[in-house]
Amino acid sequence: MGTKEMPVAKNKRVLYQNQLATLEDLLEVKEEIINDLKALLKSKSPSTKQWLKSKEVRELLQISPGTLQNLRINGTLSYTKIGGIIYYNLEEIQKMLV
Repeated sequence: MGTKEMPVAKNKRVLYQNQLATLEDLLEVKEEIINDLKALLKSKSPSTKQWLKSKEVRELLQISPGTLQNLRINGTLSYTKIGGIIYYNLEEIQKMLV
C-alpha cells in the first residue's frame, strides 16, 4: 500500500509531505523566523526581570565595576549573593534613581 499525501495549509499555501523545498522557500522561512524572533525580543522589556546581575546593573546605570562595588560597600545599593553571583533587585535600583 502506498502512503497517501495529506495537504497541510500554512500561510495560504498547500504543502505536501513529500514536496521538495526550493531555495526561495527556505529563504522565506528564514525571514519569517527572523521576524518572529525580532518581535519576541522587542516584546521582552528588560524591566520584566526582578533580579539583575552586576553586568546588567552596570549597563543600566552606565557605571564602572568599581563604582558598583562602592555602591555596595557604602550601602547605597543592596544586593543578594547566591553561589558567588551578586544579584540586585530592579525595584530598589529604580527607587534609588528617583
